[in-house]
Amino acid sequence: MTFSKSTLSAALALALCGATPGISQAGTASNFFDSLAPFRPGANARMFERIATLPVYRNTDASQTSVAEIIDATKDGRTLIYTDSPGKRIGFIDIANPFDPKVDGVLPMGGEPTSVAIAPRYALVGVNTSASFTSPSGKLAVVDLNTRAIVAELDMQGQPDSVALSPDGRYAAVAVENERDEDVNDGDLPQEPSGHLMIVDIKGLPGTWQTRKVDLTGLAGIAADDAEPEYVDINRRNIAAVTLQENNHLVFVNLRDGSILNHYSMGTVDLDQIDTVEDDVIRLTGSLAGVRREADAITWIDDMHVATANEGDWKGGSRGWSVFNMMSGLVHDAGNSYEHIAVRHGHYPENRSENKGSEPEGIDFGQYGMDGFLFVGSERGNFVAVYKTARNAEPKFLQLLPTTASPEGLKALPQRNLFIVSTELDDADLGLRASVNIYRLKLGAASYPTIVSGNDPAGNPIPWSALSALVGDKDNAKLLYGAHDSYYKEPKLYTIDVSSKPARITSTMPLTNCNTCDYDIEGLAQRADGGFWLASEGNNSRKNLLIRATAAGVVQQEIPLPPSLDAQKTTNGFEGVAVVGSGDGERVYVAFQREWKDDPQGHVKLGRYTPSTGDWAFYRYPLDPVASPAGGWVGLSELTYLGNDRFAVIERDNQRGDNAALKKLYTFSVAGITPAAHGGTLPELVKQPALDLLPVLQQPKGWVQDKPEGLTLSAGGRVYMVTDNDGVDESTGETQFRDLGSRRRVFGF
Repeated sequence: MTFSKSTLSAALALALCGATPGISQAGTASNFFDSLAPFRPGANARMFERIATLPVYRNTDASQTSVAEIIDATKDGRTLIYTDSPGKRIGFIDIANPFDPKVDGVLPMGGEPTSVAIAPRYALVGVNTSASFTSPSGKLAVVDLNTRAIVAELDMQGQPDSVALSPDGRYAAVAVENERDEDVNDGDLPQEPSGHLMIVDIKGLPGTWQTRKVDLTGLAGIAADDAEPEYVDINRRNIAAVTLQENNHLVFVNLRDGSILNHYSMGTVDLDQIDTVEDDVIRLTGSLAGVRREADAITWIDDMHVATANEGDWKGGSRGWSVFNMMSGLVHDAGNSYEHIAVRHGHYPENRSENKGSEPEGIDFGQYGMDGFLFVGSERGNFVAVYKTARNAEPKFLQLLPTTASPEGLKALPQRNLFIVSTELDDADLGLRASVNIYRLKLGAASYPTIVSGNDPAGNPIPWSALSALVGDKDNAKLLYGAHDSYYKEPKLYTIDVSSKPARITSTMPLTNCNTCDYDIEGLAQRADGGFWLASEGNNSRKNLLIRATAAGVVQQEIPLPPSLDAQKTTNGFEGVAVVGSGDGERVYVAFQREWKDDPQGHVKLGRYTPSTGDWAFYRYPLDPVASPAGGWVGLSELTYLGNDRFAVIERDNQRGDNAALKKLYTFSVAGITPAAHGGTLPELVKQPALDLLPVLQQPKGWVQDKPEGLTLSAGGRVYMVTDNDGVDESTGETQFRDLGSRRRVFGF
């Protein structure tokens, strides 16, 4: 590892940072942690809580694609400014009341804004105006915060990607990437022109500011002639830390004179017990060797140490984050722990297993009084992992914060006890909108997560996600069972301990002895003998099946619908199951999600199967009309037996976020009502409203989930609900597992 191009520069760095010559080249964790604020007893009682989520399309209109990529705040922390690259604009948000943020207008930039940093009077916006990859161009637009007008534009001599402002306001640093074309030579480097660092001397009026270009070529061991700086941050000593992501290199620049103080490779990581195969199953059995870190974002933790989010972009991505000493190199690496956090919380994106996994991209550090917090954002897992820093110890994982889809910008606001996340995935057709997420540091436990997993026998977190069904154990009030749907192969049941908060998945039980095991489990009920009935939803190729299994998960029977009814199916079939009685008196009820071809509009079937005779009979259930302003459909999501011939269903639309309008619990009774065989006149059930779930789903202050899919009544009389997070695919990945209260409170009896 080299110190720098110049011995003088190295000595200057040591002097600036108050370090002692001769520091260990290897570096140690204690070197780093001794420099942090001491651990304060009881500090773990302070946690971050989400208090607001604001979709940024409200700053324009719902029909426009509007993203929030990079975000910064004014010095007083009352105004946020975010970059909207597709819209070629920046947006303003008023957070004078952070519990009720307000959109506050947009400003066109004349190009694609890539980053923003806010000085006391001005916002500095990097703007990409490139005509092509081979002819990159861009500017630093200076926006007057009072008039909201562009008052100066500084040529960056290439495509700017990241802007940072020094804490004393004397300098700005711009990472001018001149990014490669991934369609040329398989994206391999070099692809000139090389990038560089641009220093802006902030003195006088913006029109008089001067720029200085720092050449970054000749440093990296990978494509040395094609430096691609990705991200920059500046410490209190006016030293800029720059990631050369594709070059897998870190560079430290003295902004006073533009000299390079030090640079070195980010190195590689060996990873074990991770998922490396995209096979629709989360298996923590894979390994990767010699993975380049290729960091994206970087943040100073103190004047000597930086932390990096090791996203990867070319041939790397170590699925974690690292801490480096400016002079001596690596002092800490997260290894596989970041991936395991995603798995334990149900946020692991299995469809990225062969690429970069959870893909940590954003990172920031904030000193909140005596407590230091490091924030690491997962672009694909839709979360931010928060770490508590303490003296003489490795960073301690504190909590996981759920976000909307694709978190990109992270901003700590210690002056207001706030933390901000901006997200960039915006797809109105999917019901996912780019948003600004606001969290507040407070005393007391956090409300998320609502469910996590324990360890498997190997000591790894139990993989789980896409929970689609729930049932309470018939004898144990603290034990539930759950299942995932067809997003994952290898159907299995989960045991869930609800005696603690959050609820905990303690074990899994694979289903065995099935014909193909091609199940889409949407309903789960426990039989009197401890075995299970499962409802598997069909589609164009998969049959709707009622499945009988033992308490050990051994499939004993797969029961299809009568052929005449199966011919009427659509893509939405079985969605819930309940069982009543035992022996010859056992009856199994199934809920159909939506209308089939032979159903009147706005009505769905409920089926009753008698195991002793093999007979099917049916009822009709009336659905509420579509209530969402965005349209969509309404259907059933669950069926739960309450006793005395009474049942509960979840009735919901398929909308989320601002468009979610119908999420309700209804009850009905089958007492005295005789179902009819298919083809006959089906009796219509009379439903009664029980509980509006929309306020329950809005209470966490996030993006309202569209799929409350699991509902059960425990042996102790508690009502539990869980949302299906779709395996973090085209969704936020958030799971809400909620104790709704007692049976009397929810259902009135």
